[in-house]
Amino acid sequence: MRSPFTGMDPFLEGQEWEDFHTRFNTVLADLLSPRIEPAYVVRVERRVYLEGPGEEHEQWRRADAAIVATDVGDLPLAVPASATALAPAECIVPMPTERRETYLVVRDREDMEVITVIETLSPANKRSGDGRREYLKKREEVLASQAHLVELDLLRGGERMPMNSPLPVGDFYAIVSRRYRRPRAAVYAWTLRDRLPEIAIPLKKGDDDAPLDLQSAFETVCARARYDLSLNYKAELFPPPDATTAEWIQARLATD
Repeated sequence: MRSPFTGMDPFLEGQEWEDFHTRFNTVLADLLSPRIEPAYVVRVERRVYLEGPGEEHEQWRRADAAIVATDVGDLPLAVPASATALAPAECIVPMPTERRETYLVVRDREDMEVITVIETLSPANKRSGDGRREYLKKREEVLASQAHLVELDLLRGGERMPMNSPLPVGDFYAIVSRRYRRPRAAVYAWTLRDRLPEIAIPLKKGDDDAPLDLQSAFETVCARARYDLSLNYKAELFPPPDATTAEWIQARLATD
């Protein structure tokens, strides 16, 4: 099913991002593989970490209110005469959430050396907390290595990745950091009204870049996942769009 939007669907961010993130990385790998074989292979890899409760995490804000329940089956059958008969309440304690994130690694087929790391950012990477700390640590390791780094920020909300110069104006970004041009990086910026761009994936020096069509990947994911069956297009967007963009969004939804 075709998305009602020209490029990114902003409603994915707050409703279906976990599913989209996994599918999108898999489709990127499928599109990239034929363009880099047989010299290179691309693999979907995963990292797992615990994200603790925090003020920035909506589900923990909901859990701040105590939920009180009494189940007589859990209470002692008898209370000693010398003790005060006080029935305990049941409350909800904040628990860490296990996060699983996928990313892509392009490797040299001969020695399996990591050539390029491709990251699609998740909401946890862009809010203060364990997810951002884990990601920034990994980011620093890659930037200090001999591998290229490609970051895809397809999220309107959250804090952008640290940069030493201002990013161009845009809603979404693709940052391509070639190891031999650091600290300089190529930045693709586009808005909600634009189609996703084709970007260049760097390989070993001397080899041509591999083109990667992000719009094609996005459309493939939407066609397979049928998000039109699950997305609530009446829900509020966060961050809220400006008035002009909000009108454009409603016009797109009305003509779909």
